[in-house]
Amino acid sequence: MPTVHFKTQGCSSNLRESEIMMGLLDNSGFDVVNDEIDSDINVVNICTVKGDRTALSQINKLQKQFPEKKLVVAGCITESIVPKIKKLDKNISFVNTHNFGKISAVVENSLNGTVLELLDKKYERKVNLPSIRKNPVIGIVPILNGCNYFCTFCSTKLVKGKLFSYPMDAIRQDTKEHLKSGCKEIWITSNDTGAYMVEQGGKQKLAELLAQVLSIPLEFKIRVGMMNPANTITIMDDLIKVYKHHKMFKFLHIPVQSGNDEILKMMNRKYSVEDFIRVVESFRKEIPEITISTDIIVGFPSETEQQFEDSLNLIEKIKPDVLNISRYSVREGTIAAKMKQMPSSKLKDRSRIITRLHREQALVANKKWIGWQGKVLVDEKGKNDSWIGRNYCYKPVVVKGEFKLGDEINVRIYDATSFDLRGGTSNAYFGFF
Repeated sequence: MPTVHFKTQGCSSNLRESEIMMGLLDNSGFDVVNDEIDSDINVVNICTVKGDRTALSQINKLQKQFPEKKLVVAGCITESIVPKIKKLDKNISFVNTHNFGKISAVVENSLNGTVLELLDKKYERKVNLPSIRKNPVIGIVPILNGCNYFCTFCSTKLVKGKLFSYPMDAIRQDTKEHLKSGCKEIWITSNDTGAYMVEQGGKQKLAELLAQVLSIPLEFKIRVGMMNPANTITIMDDLIKVYKHHKMFKFLHIPVQSGNDEILKMMNRKYSVEDFIRVVESFRKEIPEITISTDIIVGFPSETEQQFEDSLNLIEKIKPDVLNISRYSVREGTIAAKMKQMPSSKLKDRSRIITRLHREQALVANKKWIGWQGKVLVDEKGKNDSWIGRNYCYKPVVVKGEFKLGDEINVRIYDATSFDLRGGTSNAYFGFF
């Protein structure tokens, strides 16, 4: 039985596509293994949203480590990266995100010495398919593919294509299958969850979809993935009502990308800084303890010191619980790639400044949780014999003890860092860390 190993980069949507590809291969008689040492062929599911470098590095590493093994590159494959990969090895096969359902044929042909390149765009449902989950208690449910915007810095539209939402009943059924097989946590995911169904009549239906999923008569938690502020503000009131449901993690991921309106316009983001602030403040008014996660890009072409200062001021004002900071990097084929680029030293300086600010804020915010007692759902194995659980606001809580994935345990928070909370189930936990 041929053995296959997967390396996955990028977002939860990519992770889910790897899980499905592994399930399809398993159904076709392949043995999916956990270590590349044990494989006959390796599959790298790449992410190019932040540029080609990480993908090329992973491919190059595998080729040097296992030159005798076949390699398939899957996922978010841009036109620009294909010749770069072929330069590393002309015998690599390709199957992009639109054709991942044909992974078994690609792997089989590759093992037999036939190179395939399945790189055309198709629009198919990516739900209710066989899979092998990486985490047995987390079910990742994609709700759409593609994007309805064309941000000047981003290659998502180039890779994923136009927006294509999946039927509500199919998503609900996919969720039920995850829950029936033991999942305790559902991740509703896409490139922009707020855009759900906007291409089918112009009205977003994320709140309606969530209500349908929440109606499943089982106990579980839902984490909603990233949503563009422009798609969030129009359905904000309905979303807030749904977020108050006890099965919903109080967690909102809403990327702002810049604190300056001129930069947002150059990015083609279709919202203002005030729009973003309005969404955050509206959610916090109704759900004060909600975890706010946002994204910032530093060093976008032409960003002045004052425009960067505006981003710092926004972060100082909003104080997000989670801040994903990216130094701007060129994505070939995008509009911003043709703009005058900033020196890397300037990007590093700005990244350090905003990182320091956020970590100070996050530590203060997390320390407010000290003394809190309540339930957490254990959903991840941590370092040094620890476990990571999530409380109702999706705050990561590090605990030690004899637990397993899926356990729901009562904890008391006794310490905090900028990144997590530290808790335990009895007085015995003091001094563990």
